[in-house]
Amino acid sequence: MKTMFFTQAVDDALAQAMSVDPRIILLGEDVPLLRRNLLARFGSKRVRGTPISESAFLGAGVAAAMSGLRPVIEMYMVDFLGVCMDALLNQAAKVKAFSGGKWTAPVVVRAPCGGGYGDGGQHEQSLWGWLAHIPGLTVIVPSTPADAGGLMTAALQFDEPVVFLEPKLLSESWLEFLGSGGRRTVQYDIPKEGAQGPVPDRWQPLPIGKAVIRRQGSDITLASLGVSVHRALQAAEDLRQAGISAEVLDLRFVSPLDRTTLCESVSKTGRLLVVDEDYEGFGLSGEAAAILLEAGVSFRYARVCTQTTIPYARCLEDQTLPNVERICLKAKELSSGVPNSSE
Repeated sequence: MKTMFFTQAVDDALAQAMSVDPRIILLGEDVPLLRRNLLARFGSKRVRGTPISESAFLGAGVAAAMSGLRPVIEMYMVDFLGVCMDALLNQAAKVKAFSGGKWTAPVVVRAPCGGGYGDGGQHEQSLWGWLAHIPGLTVIVPSTPADAGGLMTAALQFDEPVVFLEPKLLSESWLEFLGSGGRRTVQYDIPKEGAQGPVPDRWQPLPIGKAVIRRQGSDITLASLGVSVHRALQAAEDLRQAGISAEVLDLRFVSPLDRTTLCESVSKTGRLLVVDEDYEGFGLSGEAAAILLEAGVSFRYARVCTQTTIPYARCLEDQTLPNVERICLKAKELSSGVPNSSE
């Protein structure tokens, strides 16, 4: 088994899929530069740069998908979906339902997400709860290179629209960019085990909507996805030294959410702490609690999320986003039996 960086794994999975499926094309700003290896291999007809108009190239991608192609549309950041959301919200996500299944829009929207490096609230959002709220969209957030490649392979074979979100602090290309200029002296919350890891010799699609247990435990479930899975793993190790056995559940998907694995894990531990880099209100953390309550699971609950607009100042940003210290503190409160406002 070979080793790859996170973004390298996604690009490798894309290359494998493009070599066997001529319908796959790439569109987006600076894509010929960002995916120059794919450009060199597959040419400018399949790896195409676009003007700086997200509404134009995402709209074109949805139309191309409805016409028989399988476009991968690259956004510079997930935040910029705010200027072109109509193509996803009112077109791609609804065409299958509106046509009685006669039409589909198998488009993959690839976008970096997340903060922790001082770029402010217009560039560091996660927004997966917002996207998952829309029926018809599949929302993927991988946490390892192996998952990144396997889940991209699955997305490219899926016959419905997919939003594929890549945490920036797991991306070697983003880390290289963020380390330039005035940020060279800034420390980042970077999980070493996430940015690089073993991958299979040939990519196989991972199942859509299936979570995975990253660490077994008996006292509390730490449920998360993306970069915060690695924060949860570090917190679990710190909690072990305090006598608390934490299970780490990597959800992988926001939509569809793996209800079965979530219920099985929390039924075993009796406690759930959701670690979510997205906004707290009306999002993943509340949905997880609702699923468990509807299933009749008895549990104690808390969450560590982003609660407000992400500040630009790094000192304030560190207090806003989830981190290992906040996870451990909240997990200890749950495990000690101290009442919390979420019960």
